[in-house]
Amino acid sequence: MGKTLLKNVRMVNENTIVEGDILLEGQLIVKIDGDISDPNTKVIDLKGKHLFPGVIDDQVHFREPGLTHKGNIATESRAAIAGGITSFMEQPNTNPQTTTIEELEKKFAIAANTAYANYSFLFGGTNDNLEELKRLDKNACSGVKLFLGSSTGNMLVDNELVLEKIFRNTEMVISAHCEDEGTIRANMARFKEEYGDDIPMKYHPIIRSAEACYLSSSKAIALAKETGARLHVFHLSTGMETSLFRNDIPLEQKKITAEVCIHHLWFSDSDYDKKGSLIKWNPAVKTEQDRAQLWEALLDDRIDVIATDHAPHTLEEKDNVYTNAPSGGPLVQHALPAMLENYHNGKISLEKMVEKMCHNPAKLFQLKKRGFLREGYFADLVVADLNNPWKVAKENIVYKCGWSPFEGETFKSKITHTFVNGHLAYEQGNFSELKNAQRLTFDRE
Repeated sequence: MGKTLLKNVRMVNENTIVEGDILLEGQLIVKIDGDISDPNTKVIDLKGKHLFPGVIDDQVHFREPGLTHKGNIATESRAAIAGGITSFMEQPNTNPQTTTIEELEKKFAIAANTAYANYSFLFGGTNDNLEELKRLDKNACSGVKLFLGSSTGNMLVDNELVLEKIFRNTEMVISAHCEDEGTIRANMARFKEEYGDDIPMKYHPIIRSAEACYLSSSKAIALAKETGARLHVFHLSTGMETSLFRNDIPLEQKKITAEVCIHHLWFSDSDYDKKGSLIKWNPAVKTEQDRAQLWEALLDDRIDVIATDHAPHTLEEKDNVYTNAPSGGPLVQHALPAMLENYHNGKISLEKMVEKMCHNPAKLFQLKKRGFLREGYFADLVVADLNNPWKVAKENIVYKCGWSPFEGETFKSKITHTFVNGHLAYEQGNFSELKNAQRLTFDRE
């Protein structure tokens, strides 16, 4: 790939914004300085645009294998780089499920040939695969995923004895979907009795209630404290849950961490009447008060990571009555523009956004040489023009499913360039067909 010199950029990194140049050689960042000149480089003058480390998304569902009519590793990772996401961690509820080492390695083989962004996968824990989990090398993948509430591709772990053994028998990060199944089933029965299958969508956050989330999260955290497990609670959706997490120690010292997703920071229950099943997620989008409390916890560092939970379904699948409309939606292409909109609205600084979307996922999962603008690190970079408005419309949506919950939204900022391991993979709406992605590696002793 030779050398590439990015001139006149505003680098947002490690709580600073510095104007200067950055020199790439091969896959790596080799020099960062105020003014670099090198006659043997390809020069790209970025004219004051902002440069971030590539976003690391610790929770996506790319639907391969078995559900590829919704999306696949190629189509969704392509959408990811259009949104500035250069590394992803994909979830195990595919078909077949990623609950054996053999199936895990099959996914890695698919990604090695088709991924546009760097990749790893989470290994799914179940009620009956503990012995397989014990065989898993701690550097093999990004971590273990447990569904403590049922969701798409039901992998519910509801045997408490097994759950405790999983917590005691892995050194890896355990990422958990926390919703109490008994509470949800009782709520669902009550609403089905009144409405049948055609329950108004606005009752989704009452069926999959704040109480269901808190009950499950608090149990998982108690078990992690008892066993010493390293627990990461995915997609917080309630203000109530934020009280369970600490902000008085650095992330590196935390044994229990939390994530929030873009949709829980953007939408609220007032949007169901307009958006319907397009914003039906598990856990549910909840109240404006919940959203405000999630923002508060994100900014005061009780919540450590921002992710997408990208989970595409076709519009045909979404266009069903409540009980038949699947939960989940596509987000990777629009996550960073949405967060930049929140920057423009004064909700978050660029430095804090980069901390939560780039630095912290790298720290939390102990990624090797990613997540920061540092000499010697992989050149995963994203350039954004913060004053280039554009409207989300069918013709510029990259997802295989062809729709977005942000359709019709005008964002002030546009992603202009994405580099993956030093290669310019996306530029001004155009994709390179050269796939330069790598399997993510880890610094775990």
